Parts: sequence; structure tokens; C-alpha cells
Amino acid sequence: MTRVFALIPAAGMGKRMGAGYNKQYLALDGMPIVAHTVRVFQEAACIDAIYLVSPEQEIPFCRSEVVERYGFTKVRAIVPGGAERQHSVHNGLRAIEGIAADDLVLIHDGVRPFVTAAMLEESVAAAQASGAAIVAVPVKDTVKVVREGVIAETPPREQLWLAQTPQAFRYGLIGAAHDEAAADGFLGTDDASLMERQGKPVQVVRGDYTNIKITTPEDMILAEAFLKEKK
Repeated sequence: MTRVFALIPAAGMGKRMGAGYNKQYLALDGMPIVAHTVRVFQEAACIDAIYLVSPEQEIPFCRSEVVERYGFTKVRAIVPGGAERQHSVHNGLRAIEGIAADDLVLIHDGVRPFVTAAMLEESVAAAQASGAAIVAVPVKDTVKVVREGVIAETPPREQLWLAQTPQAFRYGLIGAAHDEAAADGFLGTDDASLMERQGKPVQVVRGDYTNIKITTPEDMILAEAFLKEKK
């Protein structure tokens, strides 16, 4: 039987937030952002186990103030992060115990707290069928390619999507893609880009515009507004 593991990188330093400490621990409605995120995976029936990735020096704090405080029993380990997000994910992939090549891994940003159980289920189904899938939404605005301050082209908007997470993969595929990228010294913009680099197809699952990544003070204002709407 295929098992589903969640890998949640929360090792970012959050310099754009300007809060003086890591953004994943900022309080959103009295609860750390990352705790909101983990709770969705904890409560989702399709998720068997969760692995968190944190800066090494913050692992004790993450364990006591997130995992133990909120009773996240699916969390199997908190893994030390790396210099870049890709390195953190690679560390997390190598730390998952007992995983088989055909098992699935859902990689999700720790500061995307508005992911839904439906997104998780749809991502799992898509990855089971095709091996790789990401959540994304169509762009709303016209996008310009600019070179040296001048518009070079206007890509057709109907072909452009904004990548989100979760991004779901068969473990054997994403593990090999990360190993190859590490060996080549290649840094991608997301995990799907490592699969694309190998010429592997990645299916798109329709996401939601509320599934934001909280990285700036303006994002916190949006997040608080979304929470009010949910209440």
C-alpha cells in the first residue's frame, strides 16, 4: 500500500519580514504560522507521517513550541535545514525513515498556512497517477518579459500559472532529481523544476489564490483578513 509522507521546510530566515526572528514562528491569530500549516497535515486522513525541516539551532524550540504544544502526533522528526531551501528539502528527503520508491512525498512551505485538505487529496491522487504534481493558479495579470528595462515579449497569459505548494512526487523520482541536482551544483526555483530538468512531466492541480506564502508584512495583513473570513 502506498504511504504518503509530508515534508514541510520551515528553515527560512525571513529577512523580508523584518520581524527580528524567523517568520514561521510569527503569531497568526495567536498561533505560530507553521503550526497552522502543520495542523492541516495532522488532520488530513491522506497523510501518514510528517517531517519538519528547521534551522538546527531552532529544533528544540520547534519541538516544544510547535510539535509538543499543539499535539502534532504525526510528526516523526525535525530535520536540520541547509543553506538554501533546496538543501533543506534534500536533507528532509534523506531523513525519511522506511520510505519506499513508490511512496509519495508532499513538499509544502511551512509558511503557507491556508492549504486545504482538498488540495492535499488532489495532489496525492495526481502524483499517484503521474508521478509528479504541483498546485498552481493561473496568473491574473498580463506578464511581460523585460530585458535591460525594455519589454522583450508578452507571453500568452492562458499559458502562465503561478506555482504553489504542495508539490507531490513519488519518492524515487524526487529523490533522484535532488541527488542529481546536488551532484551538479544546480539550484532550482522549486522542487518541480528539478523534475523538469530531467525531462519528467509534472501535472498541475488547480490551487487557490488564498494559498499564499507569507513572506512580507503585507502578506500578514492578507493572512489575517483570510482568517477573519473563515470565522
